[in-house]
Amino acid sequence: MASIYIAYGSVEGQTAHIAEYIADVIRAHGHHAETADLKQAPDGIPDGQDAVIVAASVHIGKHEGYVADFVRKNRSELGRLPSALVSVSLAAQGDEASAEGYVEKFEEETGWHPRHVAMFSGALMYTHYNFLKRQMMKKIAKDRGSQDLDTSRDYIYTEWDGVKRFAEDFLAGVPGSPPGVNK
Repeated sequence: MASIYIAYGSVEGQTAHIAEYIADVIRAHGHHAETADLKQAPDGIPDGQDAVIVAASVHIGKHEGYVADFVRKNRSELGRLPSALVSVSLAAQGDEASAEGYVEKFEEETGWHPRHVAMFSGALMYTHYNFLKRQMMKKIAKDRGSQDLDTSRDYIYTEWDGVKRFAEDFLAGVPGSPPGVNK
């Protein structure tokens, strides 16, 4: 049985949902998964971990600074253990070049080049935004040709089957995982 630490940074909560879903997939395969909101968690990786996944959302073109700080502080451990970056952004839905650019920028800023990277679409969480942000996000959505302009509701774009495949593929490369875990 492997023990996997999933550290995340989330603003409106979609990245937290993705991190918890990854943990559920890992647990369903008989392993231990611990999630940690990096706003409140200690800045180190707990002892005894066999692998680490870092999940971060993108806002205003970059990942949260406190997630980058966590990665910089734990870069040697992340390089030693099987590790992955999960980047969550609206750009991951239809603007792959921008989503990849966010990851490249994060790698440059932190010096960490994870073996595994996943990019997932996040959510338009209109009901969580203040008035100004709600109007700004509506304008951005409209400028990109989106029809999702009703600000009285939220729009979830995360492709959960892809998240599950990522978790199973990652788990297959972790020591202590049985062969064929992703089948």
